[in-house]
Amino acid sequence: MADEVLQAPLVLEYPFTRTTGPVVGAFLTGLREGVVLGVRRSDGTVMCPPLEYDPTTSEPIGEMVEVGQTGTVVSWSWGGPPRDQQPFDRDVAWALITLDGADSPMLHAVFVDGPSDMATGMRVQVQWADERVGHIADIAGFVPTGENA
Repeated sequence: MADEVLQAPLVLEYPFTRTTGPVVGAFLTGLREGVVLGVRRSDGTVMCPPLEYDPTTSEPIGEMVEVGQTGTVVSWSWGGPPRDQQPFDRDVAWALITLDGADSPMLHAVFVDGPSDMATGMRVQVQWADERVGHIADIAGFVPTGENA
């Protein structure tokens, strides 16, 4: 009896659907069109990816702003080889990237050969998916530009 392990099933699910709304919907539509959009907050800063409400003031925000397709790596971690259910078939670095014209970073993958190819402050640019459908995966990942900030 001392070796018996208590177990209980756990089903993690979200049994509802949600519309994307005017802000996230515009962001996803922009991705489908090859444009990255952020949203201007009440203090004038631009948040990308956008949220419907200001995380500081909770005020609704909705002025969409186009941001650049290049940006700066502000932090990163080496992801190593692909794992089951990971959307990539190659090694990636996970990075927080502040796109030009934005004031907040977004998390995405950077395609490099190894951790020695990554650095905080390196410049990267969007690599678009071959087929865009209005999904965050329309940005396939980021690739280095060869520049540093």
